[in-house]
Parts: sequence; structure tokens; C-alpha cells
Amino acid sequence: MKNIIIILLALAAGFVADAQPTPIMSTNKTETATFGGGCFWCMEAVFERLPGVISVSSGFAGGKTENPTYHQVCEGTTGHAEVTQIVFDPAKISFDKLLNVFWQAHDPTTLNRQGADEGTQYRSVILYHDEKQRLLAEKSRLAAQADFRSPIVTEIAPFKKFYVAEDYHQGYYDANSNAPYCQVVITPKLEKLEHKKVIQATPQTQ
Repeated sequence: MKNIIIILLALAAGFVADAQPTPIMSTNKTETATFGGGCFWCMEAVFERLPGVISVSSGFAGGKTENPTYHQVCEGTTGHAEVTQIVFDPAKISFDKLLNVFWQAHDPTTLNRQGADEGTQYRSVILYHDEKQRLLAEKSRLAAQADFRSPIVTEIAPFKKFYVAEDYHQGYYDANSNAPYCQVVITPKLEKLEHKKVIQATPQTQ
């Protein structure tokens, strides 16, 4: 009888345990995208105005020199491109959406140049962080070609290392929106993208 009671108690305990709610695992997750589309001041100002983007950092990637300075990169000898590294919440904004904004935020048909900015450091480039990003980038590039008369020359290459640019480059437009370069180049670009409802008027990053 004692053994039967023990078994019944054990079964009851099991039912109680099964009835307890399963702990909810955190779904907080971020991903990273790295794009180069000319001057990183411009690209940073664009991507930080997208809901779902957590942070945007200006820096350098795709070159051979360790810890390059802005002046070294501007000389065009380090092999780096000016890029923005974007940390985003994939539950709020997809990599595909970021790619769509990327194509609209610069001219991907001009080799090593954006407007008056010329040199390999201003090349159009997508540095993918995994195979999924590579496939999406290639598919997106093919689709985007329909929007341009000239061939897209955007490079798609594996991400290797990102070097954050000097502090004064971070949040440059928002801190210097009255500067001549910002007024002539960046503000019109933002206004155009805002009018097309591609981005929002104010920064969204936290």
C-alpha cells in the first residue's frame, strides 16, 4: 500500500509540474549590416532615421591597413571604404528593407565615386555577415538594376573587420546640420527620402 501511495504522489507531483507555465525565452535579437555608399556622414544620417535600427556607426572596412585613420583612408591607399555599420532589430526591420533603402540612398552605378567625392574609399559596397545576407544582397542587386539605366557596380564581399571612425564623425549630420557640406549634400538627400516616405524625419536610433 505504501508503495502505491508513493507512486500516486509522484504522479500527482508530475502533473503539477507539467501544469506550471513554461518560462518565456527572451526574443530580443539584433543583427548587423555593413554598407558603403559614399560619404559615411550621408549614409549614417539616412539609416538612423529608420524605425527598428538600434545604432549606426561610421567607420572603415574592406581594406588592408590595421586601425586606419580618416586621413589615411582619404588618401585612398589603405583599401578601405567609408562604411556605416548598422545594428538592427530584425523583428522590426528586415535586412531586405535595409537593402531597399541602401539602393535609394546613393548612386550604385558610379564606380568609386558619389557626386564630388571620388576615390576607392567612396565605393558602393555591401559587406555581408553570413550566407543569408550574401544571397539576399545578390538578389536585391539584381532587382534594383531595373531602377537604373547604367549597370550597378556595387561590390558584394564578405565582412572581415570594422574600424570605428574618430568620435567627431559619429552623428556628424545631427551635430553639424548647418555646415555647408550638410546643407548642400545631406539635407537635400534626406528631404528627398522623407518625401518618398523611405525614412522618417528624425533619428530613430537609441
